[in-house]
Amino acid sequence: MSSPRATPAPARSWLKPDTWHLRTRLILLAMALLVAICGAVGLFSYASMDSFLTGQLDEQLSQAAKRSNDPGRPPLGGFNGRPDPLDSRGQSVGTLNARILDGQIPSGGFLDSDTTRLPLDAEDKQTLLALTQNGLPVNRSLSNGDYRIVAVQTGYGDVLVTGLPLAAKESTLASLVWTFVFVSLGGLALIGLAGTVLIRRTMKPLEQLSEVATRVARLRLDAGEVALAVRVPPSNSNPGTEVGSVGHALNLMLDNVANALEARQKSETKVRQFVADASHELRTPLTAIRGYTELMRMTESFTPDGRKSLARVQSQSERMTTLVEDLLLLARLDEGQPLKLSEVDLTQLVIETVSDEKVIAPDHHWRLELPDEPLAVTGDASQLRQVLVNLLSNARKHTPPGTTVVTAVRKSANGGAAVTVTDDGGGIPAEFVDHVFSRFARADAARKGTAPASGAGASEGTSGLGLAIVQSIMEAHGGSVEVTSRAGRTEFALLFPAGALARPTEARAQQGDTPSS
Repeated sequence: MSSPRATPAPARSWLKPDTWHLRTRLILLAMALLVAICGAVGLFSYASMDSFLTGQLDEQLSQAAKRSNDPGRPPLGGFNGRPDPLDSRGQSVGTLNARILDGQIPSGGFLDSDTTRLPLDAEDKQTLLALTQNGLPVNRSLSNGDYRIVAVQTGYGDVLVTGLPLAAKESTLASLVWTFVFVSLGGLALIGLAGTVLIRRTMKPLEQLSEVATRVARLRLDAGEVALAVRVPPSNSNPGTEVGSVGHALNLMLDNVANALEARQKSETKVRQFVADASHELRTPLTAIRGYTELMRMTESFTPDGRKSLARVQSQSERMTTLVEDLLLLARLDEGQPLKLSEVDLTQLVIETVSDEKVIAPDHHWRLELPDEPLAVTGDASQLRQVLVNLLSNARKHTPPGTTVVTAVRKSANGGAAVTVTDDGGGIPAEFVDHVFSRFARADAARKGTAPASGAGASEGTSGLGLAIVQSIMEAHGGSVEVTSRAGRTEFALLFPAGALARPTEARAQQGDTPSS
């Protein structure tokens, strides 16, 4: 038979978050790659344009220097009768010319837009005097802006300095940079949008695989009959693609799981049917054994040992009958047979069952904690009675005389009902608490340092089905049972959902019969 069902963990999509992260990583990787490519292209373009413009400017500077030192220019006056370089023909606006002689600059300046001359200041002269006179162009910052300058030794023993402004070159490079930035940003935005759409379409099959896995994760596969019909559609399970290979593998895994669940269900059904049939078959001979035993006790004379043996036979037959009835009840619960629902007054039910236990075990202290108003639920009265009988009989059988057993009825925090059975016995070992509701778990082995109470139940032991029946009945009612235990305090709590509450048709009766400690 199957073990009691455990509450499944909350379903969680194990693929979809990873799919989202993968999609994000792909987009970021593509954008980073595009940024790197654009940056490399931009740097190469900037370096190429800078080199081209510099070469062009150097060519213009060389021509301007030749014009400044043209021996055929008209002698308009100047130092030692040589003309001023700024008076040379064909000089462009912004051109710098200066003559250096004996560490001094006797003439020099900038050609303004209105063909007038702008003089050099002291810092400009110091900068020009510090130039290396090797005829190679260099960049310098002057009062009129940044210049490309060349200093050439002339045949007259002086040095002629010629410079052209870098403003046009810098403006061109700046325009190139901004143009490239805007074009790159626009291209990145367009490519990013297109890449996002493309990656979303590419990842769509993975999201469908995630949906299939999520639906399977939400199925109850731990017990009972399971119809595992969820599969990846053929469009996403074609082994010819990467995603299709994953979908195909997932379908193979689901087929294997479905076959295993079907085999398990068939096996459980056979075992359950065998237990039910065997239990039915055992009822008749057990009834006959009890009948003949009772008849022999009434009609035959036995020695004291014979009477003791006959009593033993009757006791064991009654114990076996109880075990058979428990197995039949579990089989019916496993088959999911409908409950005989009615309004059950939990308060009155607790009073009656505790009163019965008080008669059986007067050496225990039985206490009740009841609400002021009757508390009723919708359920199967006979099964709920058996739940309470099982819990109270466990407390009686597995605790020593003098133990106090408190049975309480109250409304739970979630708006439902709760019934608790608490004793101050030795407690349940921590390693056994998780197994107390398993079938055939021996309750008498669960208590530490306790001796069974006197009476028939103590000498016969238990079948290990009582708490399994309690759990199955509570689950059939949509509720649950919980246990907490430590040395000196063990509590079993029956928890009914809010939907199980009902208004009792009768007020609680027989208040004067309430058992007390």
